[in-house]
Amino acid sequence: MKDLDINFPLDKFEKLIIDIGWESLDDWYYFWNNQKNILSIDQFWNNKVNDDWIWGLALPLLSQAFKFQNNFAERKTIGISALPGTGKTTLGKWLEAISLKLNFKIAVISIDDFYLPSDEMKLAIKDNPWNVSRGFPGSHSVKLMHEKLLNWKINGKLNVPVFDKSLRNGLGDRSHWRSDNPDLLILEGWFLGIEPFSIDDMNDLPINSVDLSQHESSYRFNIQNNLSKYLDVWSLIDNIWHLKPLKFEYMNMWKSNQEKEMFLEKGNALQDEKLSSFLRMLNVSIPHKSFDDMNSYALLLIDKERNLIEAGLNL
Repeated sequence: MKDLDINFPLDKFEKLIIDIGWESLDDWYYFWNNQKNILSIDQFWNNKVNDDWIWGLALPLLSQAFKFQNNFAERKTIGISALPGTGKTTLGKWLEAISLKLNFKIAVISIDDFYLPSDEMKLAIKDNPWNVSRGFPGSHSVKLMHEKLLNWKINGKLNVPVFDKSLRNGLGDRSHWRSDNPDLLILEGWFLGIEPFSIDDMNDLPINSVDLSQHESSYRFNIQNNLSKYLDVWSLIDNIWHLKPLKFEYMNMWKSNQEKEMFLEKGNALQDEKLSSFLRMLNVSIPHKSFDDMNSYALLLIDKERNLIEAGLNL
């Protein structure tokens, strides 16, 4: 891998590759380097993709999916947990396309696809301190998500809603349903894998380096209660890959840029006060310590420019 432009340490990375199922890093690199003719990735990213994302994240994730497909009879689910604007949606599109060239089929879905229908959403988000229309734990059809993932594990048939964030003037709504028969499923989300704290632990936690209003402080307990309802969904995920920024606040820039791009593409997006309120919700609704404590399989650290600076097992 000496000819690649990567800056993350290879010792931790090799342990990850060996754990996934290769004899050594050299064997893994040789395998994928010989697949270059099918691994065109640039068409899924607007800008040139760095070697670190291809070789440090995309291919290791694909490698685990490949090994799961070839070594296990039961259907496997991989989770990608990453903050908004990180790039997980684009990564998912690439994984879906490339898997077909390797003769198996990956489907990537988001927990956001399971946002509640508009009428139910109004009740679920009523009186939240940020006046946002969605986003936090409690704004999803969790029972439906669990049912659809479990059904796929049992019979291989995937039938899930698709959420379009540009509908209803940027409030979003379900646009259609997707039916598919993938060999492997990837579920992604910004708080995927996060587990709730006890009330005592919540009272002892630092408050994300910002002053919370009384309404925010009390509402965070509601969100912790809501998080417990997602645990059955998390239990259906075989391995979680956590793509984590060195500093949580990098997400503010990434999410803002994501909304600008969506506005240019679809004419609707979060802007001005609505965007500020949504960012505030993302920053304070879940304690940052929850992301540090996540029980993930792999941990991948990125800097402000989204360069991958560490990739390995989350030991």
